[in-house]
Amino acid sequence: MDHGTGGELHQVECLSITKAMRAVQEIKAIHGKDNLKLYIEDARKRTWFTGGKEKAQGVGSVKRDAQIWEDWCIEQEFNYIMVHPKANATKTKADLFKKITGWTGRTNEHARDAAMLVFKRFWKI
Repeated sequence: MDHGTGGELHQVECLSITKAMRAVQEIKAIHGKDNLKLYIEDARKRTWFTGGKEKAQGVGSVKRDAQIWEDWCIEQEFNYIMVHPKANATKTKADLFKKITGWTGRTNEHARDAAMLVFKRFWKI
């Protein structure tokens, strides 16, 4: 949430795509759609890959997730931005994440990646 100082972390956890969408709907109900902007990592823009067949399948999955999120945002008429993976600090280790964000709760790599998409990003209506 941005209260004038950039995105502040209020919740950092790993959810399924459907649970995350439900959480967005709950935030919309509280704050209103016009006060909401979603930052979504656009894995479709990633051009560098390492690893074998399993990694390739995972890459396909996250690319599909990006498309699902974008389609859903359009259908819901949400204000959103698809963020190029290079524009996000990903794969942040837990100790560095805590130092950067001040977040002391437990996290996993996926939750930290998502949190870094919004941490200290300014957004005003």
